[in-house]
This record gives sequence, structure tokens and C-alpha cells, in this order.
Amino acid sequence: MGLYLCIFDDSEELDGVEVGYYDDFYWFRNTITKELEREHLGSKFPVLILHPDSDGHWTPEECVTLENELTAIGELLKKLPPIPFNSDWQKSIAKSIGLRPANLYDCFIDVDGEPLIERLINLCKLAQKVNRPIMFQ
Repeated sequence: MGLYLCIFDDSEELDGVEVGYYDDFYWFRNTITKELEREHLGSKFPVLILHPDSDGHWTPEECVTLENELTAIGELLKKLPPIPFNSDWQKSIAKSIGLRPANLYDCFIDVDGEPLIERLINLCKLAQKVNRPIMFQ
């Protein structure tokens, strides 16, 4: 089952990010906890790390903090060495677009091969702009 993070305005979808499988989102958050929080779950990035990943949402207010967390995470991950991709689909997409991660930031992509953190930051900005939550689907 895949995780899709999206913003709706009434019944119209405004934007969304297909993260991959729930396991991929877990791997993303687990790597952040391990590498940046020193195994202290949610100690530095609580909005991202402590939020349940099923049938939930981030409010526009939470998206302000989430955007700041993701920006900080992105800067820190750019300073760390890359690790192997977690999923076969990630390996396949990376190969098809010629992606060779230079750092840990580059190791997190969405299903289109776009940088996951950048896509999530843009989703946070939109959520704030239109005052709508990011939905977990």
C-alpha cells in the first residue's frame, strides 16, 4: 500500500506527493531519527517524526513547523554520505534518471524521482497559503 500526501480544496486536489510505500516513509523517518536525532524519537523534529502515518493530516499551523523541520533536515542530510536506496522501485527510478546520490539528502525521492524533502516543503508552503491540511491517503 502506498502513501500519498495531498491537499484538497473542497473536492478538488491542489497538489500531492506520492511517497512510495508506507515502509519507505518509515525508512525516511527512521533514518532521520537514527542519523539526526541520535535515536531519540522526535527530540528534534517532532512534527515529522511523531505524527502517525495513517488516516491523519498535518494542519496548516503544523505545516509551518514542519516546513522548518524539513528545511533543517535537508541541510543536515546534505552533509552526510549517501546510503543505498531502500526499495527496488527507488533503485529502478534512480537508474532510469541517472541519479547517483552525492549525499544522504539525495537518497530520499518520491515515485517520480524528485527530491522528497523538497516536494514535502513545497506541499507545506501550499498548505499554509491555501489554509488547508496535508492529508495522509
